[in-house]
Amino acid sequence: MNDVPHPPIVARGAWLAARQRLLEQEKALTHLGDAVNANRRRLPMVKLDKAYVFDGPDGKTSLLDLFAGRRQLIVYHFMFDPAWEQGCSGCTGFVDALGDLSLLQERDTRFALVSRAPFTRLQAYRAERGWHWPWVSSFESDFNYDFHVTLDASVAPPEYNYRRQAELEARSGEPHFQSGECHGLSVFFRLGEAVFHTYSTYARGCESLTDAYALLDTTPYGRQEDFEESPPGWPQRPTYG
Repeated sequence: MNDVPHPPIVARGAWLAARQRLLEQEKALTHLGDAVNANRRRLPMVKLDKAYVFDGPDGKTSLLDLFAGRRQLIVYHFMFDPAWEQGCSGCTGFVDALGDLSLLQERDTRFALVSRAPFTRLQAYRAERGWHWPWVSSFESDFNYDFHVTLDASVAPPEYNYRRQAELEARSGEPHFQSGECHGLSVFFRLGEAVFHTYSTYARGCESLTDAYALLDTTPYGRQEDFEESPPGWPQRPTYG
């Protein structure tokens, strides 16, 4: 028993003092997170001129269709190569960990999965896992390449997590980030029928984005709560609750 690694054993008073010191660091981290989220909401956006078409349960589906009439769209780039029989285990774990996302609908936001595998294979895997999230195939689209989650030098110079090919090649021990399928998350905003790209994150940037609040933090409108700082000059946005 004494050979088991464990934290130091101290009296209650010493523990409380250490806990209070840690609490100050936790509060500072929360405030820093709020500031980063505010800066994320301040990001400009880029209009998409390319009409992306996917395969879905109703046949051909556009990126605009994925909004289902909502203002914001969050897409998780799920790694599922057309040659694979099953989806990436890490991406599977991410989707398995998703909580109740009904708050997204209340905040005018939709969540969807996009992969390159044929839709029939996605549909089968979705049923096997018992998932209900919308999931479409981008196999005949440039979508994965344009958002840097499928890397193929014959199609476009590899780029992942905002690192170009030379930087990727210099990162020894990470050949999987130089070709093939990668994961990520992208956010889109709709003005009428015009679609805009507002944000993308990759690699560890996707960690912990499995609850409604964390996902809303990636969007221009954020959580739409009173405590959030609005960017200067930001037009009136809906507030719920």
